Amino acid sequence: MLTKQRQDLILKLLEERGSVTATEIKDVLGISESTVRRDITALDKEGRLVKVFGGAVAAKEEVSAHEYTVAQKSDLNPEEKQKIAKYAATLIEPEDFVFLDAGTTTAYMLDYIKERGATYVTNGVVHARQLLSRGMKVLMIGGELKASTEAAVGSLAVAMLGSYHFTKGFFGTNGVNKKCGCTTPDVNEAMVKRTAMERCKESYVLCDSSKFQQISPVTFAPFDGTVFLTDRAPEGYEGCENVVVVD
Repeated sequence: MLTKQRQDLILKLLEERGSVTATEIKDVLGISESTVRRDITALDKEGRLVKVFGGAVAAKEEVSAHEYTVAQKSDLNPEEKQKIAKYAATLIEPEDFVFLDAGTTTAYMLDYIKERGATYVTNGVVHARQLLSRGMKVLMIGGELKASTEAAVGSLAVAMLGSYHFTKGFFGTNGVNKKCGCTTPDVNEAMVKRTAMERCKESYVLCDSSKFQQISPVTFAPFDGTVFLTDRAPEGYEGCENVVVVD
């Protein structure tokens, strides 16, 4: 049986059952356990299923365009966000030229950023105001101000970012999925995030574990090659080298 045929049958089993063990696949398809493991691993990397201990579960493909307001987001998983943000702030070094994405998770970093020798660039109004009040050097990205996230977005913001070369960047995301990568509901905000990440020597996406396997309409970064800082690696993401669980 050809590889594609085997893998299509595995996906069909998952579609019917929602989850399947390696033993079940082996028995149904009449193949070896090593072949089953190899196929599951390959399909997991493609984001077509989620590899779990002893088998696989179907990948969630539901897309949500809903976006919470800043106030609503602040009430979601605050302890996890605080933990991630505290660690992220320690990564900033003297002379760094830092991009700080607008959003509630990156906003938690503001209480922990200590490095005054760095320069901070942000498209977040709240971020800029708070950093400035603490005596930090701040550059504000201009553009259309989005009410729900208090972020500057649009073509002007993208054009301004094209002139910068960041040593580090810290980003938020609405969802993370192996197949779809980092996603957000708004195309203008996605353009800003994508452009800023492309201008970073090092970039980090701060996301609590609830964001994994969530999908919003617009991708701004691929899963592979992106470093994620999180409080816990959800099932199916434990072995990913780019998923960093902070202490």
